[in-house]
Amino acid sequence: MEMLKRLIHLFPTAHPKKELILNKYTIVKNAIDPIEEKTEYKFVEFKDINLELHKKEQKMGQLHIVLLPIMAHGHMIPVLDMAKLFISRGVKTTIISTPPFSHPIIKAQESGHDIGLSILKFPPEGSSLPENIATLDQVPSPDLIPKFFEALALLQKPVEKILQELHPNCLISDMCLPWTTDSANKFGIPRLVFHGTSCFAICASEQMDLHKPYKNVSSDSEPFVIPNLPHRFIFTRPQVSPFELHEEENDFTKLMQQMKEAEEKNYGVVINSFYEIESDYADFFKNVMGRKSWHIGPLLLCNKGGVEEKSHRGKESEIDQHECLSWLDSKKPDSVVYACFGSQAAFTQAQLHETAAGLEASGQDFIWVVQKGKNEDNWLPEGFEDRTKGKGLLIRGWAPQVMILDHPSVGAFVTHCGWNSTLEGICAGVPMVAWPTFAEQFYNEKLVTEVLGIGVSVGNKKWQRVGSEGVERAAVKTAVERIMVGETAAEMRRRAMSYKEMARKAVEEGGSSYNCLNDLIHELSVYEHPKKQDIN
Repeated sequence: MEMLKRLIHLFPTAHPKKELILNKYTIVKNAIDPIEEKTEYKFVEFKDINLELHKKEQKMGQLHIVLLPIMAHGHMIPVLDMAKLFISRGVKTTIISTPPFSHPIIKAQESGHDIGLSILKFPPEGSSLPENIATLDQVPSPDLIPKFFEALALLQKPVEKILQELHPNCLISDMCLPWTTDSANKFGIPRLVFHGTSCFAICASEQMDLHKPYKNVSSDSEPFVIPNLPHRFIFTRPQVSPFELHEEENDFTKLMQQMKEAEEKNYGVVINSFYEIESDYADFFKNVMGRKSWHIGPLLLCNKGGVEEKSHRGKESEIDQHECLSWLDSKKPDSVVYACFGSQAAFTQAQLHETAAGLEASGQDFIWVVQKGKNEDNWLPEGFEDRTKGKGLLIRGWAPQVMILDHPSVGAFVTHCGWNSTLEGICAGVPMVAWPTFAEQFYNEKLVTEVLGIGVSVGNKKWQRVGSEGVERAAVKTAVERIMVGETAAEMRRRAMSYKEMARKAVEEGGSSYNCLNDLIHELSVYEHPKKQDIN
């Protein structure tokens, strides 16, 4: 009894383990029956106590969360990690996905992760999206993006059919699926939003949208500051999404408004980050913006596998992992620059030439990942591969990024600042050259370079998903040299390693993200919907 009493006080009030121990204490206490004021006691069989406790644990373990990402690799990867994390904490988890994204989920199942999988057809019936476009990465032009999101909206009925069959306790869905708020309400369950980016970027984006400081400048070159944030950040108009700059209503602005309205009615936000790297913005989100959130990342650290698991993260790699590792093993520690720009940004041929020339001029060893695309011929300067043989490794298509970043020979990461890549760089302790192109990447650049102090900017000033260009070879060379050579580079590397350690501690038992996940699980376990709607 005394041991159980002591255990109760070891855990915080909302900790699930405390509730279990408290229940065990109560069961044991109730099993003790004083007889005629004597010091003799009778005990129920201990197996009966364990049976009651087991029933209680079973009841708590039946919490069921459904995850619904959109059809894009950058969104699916962290959602799969999230499923693994919930499973590891005894929460039943199901992912609603489509055939192209089912393979990594099935592989996770085969590796021992008990993840449920419900598959939808995409594009769905009634969609005007071409049948050969099954993922956001496959959308060939900006003109088709509205059709892609229209197709996502047509998934509401098939998703609700799955929810009716599964009877989950909670739905966690992508921010680009605002209709899932109504779907969750129909079944009397909370909807949590998953943005897939940092809390910092969410705060900056919302303040940009609220105050529209770009309206107060007279030219594209005149700088402005986003007001009301804990730090002072300078932007210019070309770094802002053209969808936001243009006043007229269009399909994208309508979607953004729907997302905003839905988020105001949601239960809260789940964030793939950890408190220590954006504490000012986690507090700002809660205290100034008045929103609930749970930092439960970095989600990628839930993967405890070795090289094999790291090399198969996302899509299948275009390079053999052993060939890649052999090349890296031949290099000195911190000597290789790894350059990769995600699966959606597309550069012009002229920009590819400038990038190649800048990497070559830097004199550093490098791995450069380039998307497969239309520019299959003459996308490199003449003689580039011969001149950089042994110093450079080119990968066309998907690369085993986590495996590469974790290798001791990698000393810097040239990145588009997508949040998955940014977190992977942080968790590997690798300083970064920030080269944002679109989405929230210009905000993430500020976090890396100005808040955390673990990177330098290459100087790209234009928001452009397709046909991105404008960074000259000299800027590439200078940025790579700054991140690799000298005392400033050494200091950034020291800072990057300290954030790597913070990330590791955050997800360990007792860490900030570990405790945050405990709080979330507990809240969902006792959640009661204010008004469960009738299901028609």
